[in-house]
Amino acid sequence: MMKKNPPGTMNRRHMMSHLAAGAAMTVPAYSFLNHVSANAAEIRRNEKACILIWLSGGPPTIDMWDLKPGSKNGGEFKPISTKGDLQISEHLPKIAQQMDSLSVIRSMSTREADHTRGRYYMHTAYVPNPTVIHPSFGSVVSYELGSKRKYLEIPSFVSVGGGAGSAGFLGMTHAPFVVDSNGNIRNVDRNSSRRDRLQQRLAMWNVIEDGFIKSGRGDLPKAHKDVYGKAVNLMTSSQMEAFQVSSEDPKTQEAYGNNNFGRGLLMARRLVETGVPFVEVNLGGWDLHNDVFNTLRDQKLPQLDQGIAALTQDLKDRGMLENTVIVCMGEFGRTPRINQNTGRDHWAASWSAMIGGGGLNGGIAVGETDKDGTAILGKSYLPGDIWATVCKALKIPLNIVHTSKRGRPMKIANGGTPIEELVG
Repeated sequence: MMKKNPPGTMNRRHMMSHLAAGAAMTVPAYSFLNHVSANAAEIRRNEKACILIWLSGGPPTIDMWDLKPGSKNGGEFKPISTKGDLQISEHLPKIAQQMDSLSVIRSMSTREADHTRGRYYMHTAYVPNPTVIHPSFGSVVSYELGSKRKYLEIPSFVSVGGGAGSAGFLGMTHAPFVVDSNGNIRNVDRNSSRRDRLQQRLAMWNVIEDGFIKSGRGDLPKAHKDVYGKAVNLMTSSQMEAFQVSSEDPKTQEAYGNNNFGRGLLMARRLVETGVPFVEVNLGGWDLHNDVFNTLRDQKLPQLDQGIAALTQDLKDRGMLENTVIVCMGEFGRTPRINQNTGRDHWAASWSAMIGGGGLNGGIAVGETDKDGTAILGKSYLPGDIWATVCKALKIPLNIVHTSKRGRPMKIANGGTPIEELVG
């Protein structure tokens, strides 16, 4: 007589029938999971993002995007034609071939010609105010878009090389996560600890963090734990592979340039492809009070030219440019007048910024300066107008109002207006 199994248990024959059924489903289930994974990657690739290329120090845009041949301020460089309806510097020939997708705003007028104040203004759309710390716009995008991407296990605002400002009143969760161009995080060695020891340390740390949260010290302890959690995810998540530029195809690495800036831009593309909505890549060295033309010709412009051209083409090839805004600017421009050291000094009255992708109109010059580059002709633009244009491209509503820690209402992009020629 066959012995019956107790209720709730499974005999061998019953178990084998389930295994057989499972085996029969393995192939279609595996195929389905592959489809889901591929579809998720496609969704991430089609999500909105912004890459800010920050030229720290203040680039001489009169020698890059708005040349003045024949003027006393014109300098040594000549303009060349592009695939768009505008001319740019002869030392940006690769970008010239991508200018059907990029545009130049030639009538920036921002008044802040101090490095610290200008950097703050361009990053936040607000002039510095001792009573409030405004969030960098990367933090705004992180708050509005990144917080909705529940699959994202790594920070939604990444800064490659620093210089990105702070999250201000939006909180530490949306602060820039700073890495170098090789994906390294300061004071963190992801390979130094065994996994079991890491888990022990995390358990101890969680006890401490939870204690602070329960101590009633406001929102700061919870925000700190959230940021720490993001850092842990970065160490343990498969999404951290986005930071490993060295794993990219060697031909692609070569196209971007074998330098920190090229690797930073390539990392930005990989991060956006993973779902990060805002990446800032810093290229310093633009405070050119001396020897401006040799420095531009031999160092700065070749790097910029190769990197931006490669990024633009790569995004095109992957079907990502339509959803990814590229912004290239510094804290101000430089004087039209060439000084006695063959350099250019700080100048915020009339200068240029470059923007493209994201469905914006490409190949055009917005606004103009006079024949010597010293004044804006017609309408001028502020940082808020640039970020309002980015908001429009990213589908972030412009009627959003944030609230500072003191309860003050803060309009997104400081109430700036999208630039009509770019979004129309």
